[in-house]
Amino acid sequence: MKPLFAALALALATGPALAAGAEDGAKHAFSIRDLVMMDRVGDPQLSPDGRYALFSVRSTDYAANKGSTALYVLDLNGSASPVKVVEKGSSPRWAPDGRSIYYTAAKDGVTQVFHRAFEAGNGGKGLALALGEGEAVTDAPLDVNAFKLSPDGARLLLSYDVFTDCADLACTKERLDGREKDKSTGTVYDKLFVRHWDTWADGRRSQLYIADARAPSAPVLLSRGIDGDVPSKPFGGDDEFTFSPDGKTVYFDVRIAGKTEPWSTNFDIYSVPADGSAAPANLTAQNLAWDANPLVSPDGKTLFYTAMKEPGSEADRFGIMALDLASGTRREIDPSWDRSAGALQVSSDGKTLYTTTDDNGQHPLFAIDVASGKATPLVSDGAVTAFAVGASKILLARDDLKHPADLYTVDPRGKGLRQVTHFNATRLKNVLMGDPEFFTFKGWNNEPVQGYVVKPVGFKKGQTYPVAFIIHGGPQGAMTNSWSYRWNPQTYAGQGFAVVTVNFHGSTGYGQAFTESISGDWGGKPLEDLKLGWSAALSKYRFLDGNRACALGASYGGYMVYWMAGVWNQPWKCLVDHDGVFDARAMYYDTDELWFEEKENGGTPFDHPDNYERFNPIDHVKDWRVPMLVIHGGHDFRIPDTQGLGAFTALQRRGIPSKLLHFPDENHWVLKPQNSVQWHETVNAWLKEWTAK
Repeated sequence: MKPLFAALALALATGPALAAGAEDGAKHAFSIRDLVMMDRVGDPQLSPDGRYALFSVRSTDYAANKGSTALYVLDLNGSASPVKVVEKGSSPRWAPDGRSIYYTAAKDGVTQVFHRAFEAGNGGKGLALALGEGEAVTDAPLDVNAFKLSPDGARLLLSYDVFTDCADLACTKERLDGREKDKSTGTVYDKLFVRHWDTWADGRRSQLYIADARAPSAPVLLSRGIDGDVPSKPFGGDDEFTFSPDGKTVYFDVRIAGKTEPWSTNFDIYSVPADGSAAPANLTAQNLAWDANPLVSPDGKTLFYTAMKEPGSEADRFGIMALDLASGTRREIDPSWDRSAGALQVSSDGKTLYTTTDDNGQHPLFAIDVASGKATPLVSDGAVTAFAVGASKILLARDDLKHPADLYTVDPRGKGLRQVTHFNATRLKNVLMGDPEFFTFKGWNNEPVQGYVVKPVGFKKGQTYPVAFIIHGGPQGAMTNSWSYRWNPQTYAGQGFAVVTVNFHGSTGYGQAFTESISGDWGGKPLEDLKLGWSAALSKYRFLDGNRACALGASYGGYMVYWMAGVWNQPWKCLVDHDGVFDARAMYYDTDELWFEEKENGGTPFDHPDNYERFNPIDHVKDWRVPMLVIHGGHDFRIPDTQGLGAFTALQRRGIPSKLLHFPDENHWVLKPQNSVQWHETVNAWLKEWTAK
């Protein structure tokens, strides 16, 4: 096992080999080198006439240790390859007339919205669209967070981070510049969030503005008086605000912050005149839980949105709602569909809604009949990560356990699925991957639980292989038939390991009761499922060597690794813990989003201390014995790195073989390419050291 400084040197030295190894034509087992160099296809946008696909592709600049995103257009009626139209840009969008595109890109170090004409040309012989930059249609001194075009293409909704007491954007810029010149470095806070996800609060809010889409103009504030972020932080996007079809009204969702933001999930949907002539009006004040994803029907009469019912929960089921904008009456469209809807799109006749969600180990695209609420899967196998609905076709990004995302088309009934891009074809041709297989067993209370195995690369019948037992995070999430750039089973299969994972009670895609069953029982039902799933896998798949197995997990999966270290450590030769919860009581006071802790533990630790101690890993350190690798990010404010440092201290003081890998520049995830390589090299070496025969 190489020491950490040697692993770092190895990671930094592999830059040129990373780029060359993926293209040299040699067959080889899939590795982290392949993973980090994959092109990442996403954000599909269908032209208004349904002929052209506009989308983004993120490639890796390994030497620069970052990704670079370009924009492409593909003629869906032709056989030509995609054409790169913008070298560096993001968030591509069609103008409503299909004759131009909009996107965001940096100009003088500030993110602006750009516009460029789209002329297919070339006499029908393919696209004749040259690579180049468009013209900036915003010139604000602040970065554009997100944008959306009005139905007539004349105006832009724009989100900026501003000080809400400032009269204009220039005021925010001047205040920020003044802070940089100030030699004092302290900041006084009088409310939470002090920090959120990976960023310290500086007093600004993401606010919604409207401006001319054809040339730079002074933006008009629409979210006047709203103490909240539009879109929400840290992951909100342009599906959180929208225009009415006539362009006269804007709808957005937001959580009013005040002093309750860290323990509130009460998002509401507001309407506001698009000219900013009146203050926003709350349309969902009666629901104290989460209302999101506003979308207006094509006739302008109905507001569709998603809504939870339980205040304080982030994992309650999102039902699909319909609000009659004239009468104010509302109904749930899909009360009998036991799945949680994602962001919505609507058919041109307003009769069908489209959404994606986890479903029995897959992440399909569904069509929801507005009248009856019937949900019909259109694309079921694998994971649909993004989609765009047209009159005669749907454009979608799809991946699975053996393929990164590419674009496909399908008709509105789910017929005729066709792959239209092949961005990683050469890399996929040259790499060898393990075959996945789902299995079901009787878990806690004899209820059915699903998991899957992935065979190692080079699998031979009759041989046995060491095992990587992966425990997913969330905990309200799932290990699905999908591609991942962080916890990808193929990186372990490529190292000669079989992979086993279990979607224990608390996982998504198996019904809301199954998801909710984990709350208040983090170390109970899920642990029972993991034990039974491990036993079932060993019984069913004879190639698994139960005597050479390591357990790995991140976030909740990291919590479970710490918990297992004290209460179920017998099967494991080693453990790997990434950003896990070591001390449940301290976690409440250290983390950012308190609503999650209070929901999962039935209240606060000062009101219900026993709930936080019931399944607290720190109380079982005396029973730890298995060698453990601890990994944590210094910018992780969801589970701060003091949790990992505490666990490593416990391991060292107990004399248990252990190592700590700390990334001072990463948050809850490891995102930088060279850090990702170092992460995988260190983990793989740890697994091999402790499972060697």
